[in-house]
Amino acid sequence: MQIPSFLQKAQRWLQLTPERALDQAYEAAMMIEAIEKEYFGGNPISPQYGNYGKSAQTYFQGELKKYLNLIRVRMGEFRTSSALLRVSDPRIMEIQVSAPSGEGEELAIDVIDKPAVFFRKLRFIDEVLDRYKTLETPPQRVITLAKAEANPESDASPPAPAISAATRSSNGAANGRRNGAARGVNLSKQTVNNVPAAQAQREEASGQRADGLSDGASVLPRSILRTVDRIRQDLDPKAEQQVVKNFRSSKNKTTTAIKFLLLLIIVPLLTQQVSKNFVVGPVVDAVRDRGGEAEIFLNLEMEEEALHELQQFEERLRFEVLIGKAPPLPELQIEETVREKATEIEEAYRQRSAGSIKNAFADIFAVGAFALLLVTRKREVSVMKSFLDEIVYGLSDSAKAFIIILFTDMFVGFHSPHGWEVLLEGLSRHLGFPANREFIFLFIATFPVILDTVFKYWIFRYLNRISPSSVATYRNMNE
Repeated sequence: MQIPSFLQKAQRWLQLTPERALDQAYEAAMMIEAIEKEYFGGNPISPQYGNYGKSAQTYFQGELKKYLNLIRVRMGEFRTSSALLRVSDPRIMEIQVSAPSGEGEELAIDVIDKPAVFFRKLRFIDEVLDRYKTLETPPQRVITLAKAEANPESDASPPAPAISAATRSSNGAANGRRNGAARGVNLSKQTVNNVPAAQAQREEASGQRADGLSDGASVLPRSILRTVDRIRQDLDPKAEQQVVKNFRSSKNKTTTAIKFLLLLIIVPLLTQQVSKNFVVGPVVDAVRDRGGEAEIFLNLEMEEEALHELQQFEERLRFEVLIGKAPPLPELQIEETVREKATEIEEAYRQRSAGSIKNAFADIFAVGAFALLLVTRKREVSVMKSFLDEIVYGLSDSAKAFIIILFTDMFVGFHSPHGWEVLLEGLSRHLGFPANREFIFLFIATFPVILDTVFKYWIFRYLNRISPSSVATYRNMNE
């Protein structure tokens, strides 16, 4: 008997999943609107609308991101579960009877149209999300049904329906956090039928306003309108405060971007050196000394280099004796001198092999530190990205074309294979790997071609749309 009961509870829980997810997303949206009304005068949560300190703004932005993430997660759960389960039947009307609080009072009957409730919640959530489509640009305020409720005398915006008190009471303690933001208005079929009509009236009015703006813009050139707007901004008594505010914001953005860029360079280098000298180095030396017969040469190429160096030393010594530049030496003394040089070369290549092993592990730590900075400092990454975009896209057309030609000729141009070959050989020497000529030639034959394709796609897809004159200048300079 317990198993069927458990299955029934599980089935009931699954059936209520869409409604539960939608309620949680709706509560998060209500919390965002409550913060807007209480601290930002009904405007979006942004430093543009609130005169608060840095700590307060950070707190509000954190709360905003938390509720927006909650809305997105719950709406994804709602869409997934509602695609599999039956959310509600439009023909079903729920009737809830609330218990009387005292004797002599009549029962309060709430008639709830569940599809209308779902419709209102979804529309309210979409309106909140539309105001915060991107957090980097000032969000636009969208006229919500909450404002329509605040003005019940308006003909174009009738009062929006809300959830009944019985429905709110079923949500438990979670709804207690938004008692001040929720409104108790019972739904009816007439109200639900009026919602699409009111929405159509608002869309018609907004369409008329948009047509008027477009007609006005078509009469006068945009340059004249921009000039008038600039004059209006200059005559604004608050223009100086806005300029100072923009300057401080730009200064903070530039400082943050430069500091983070220096961190991306300095932290990996310091991590590589510190880990090599104090973490990886002692461990590698202890392991190699413990073995006693540690390998002197990590690969055959290093051994050939050592033999070539010893051979050159011996030939140079004999040559200097033959031409009289060095005093005559007996054969035994020459062999002793060559033996001492061989010992020095052996010790040097032993240290070089140990250093290559240390470099490999230290580089892993450096890459980990670099990746950790990128993961933990997402805000600084976005600021640095916007800062670099402003620098790149703020250059003149000739400067953009010059930089593009410089980078393309350097990495994918006619002389670039020699640079890639030196770079790959240096990397293999740094890590102690043999310079595989076949791999190097294969890399040179494929990677610059891929990089050239990426450059061309970026020019065609983005730069041609943002700055067509830069593309024209680039083509003229390249020809």
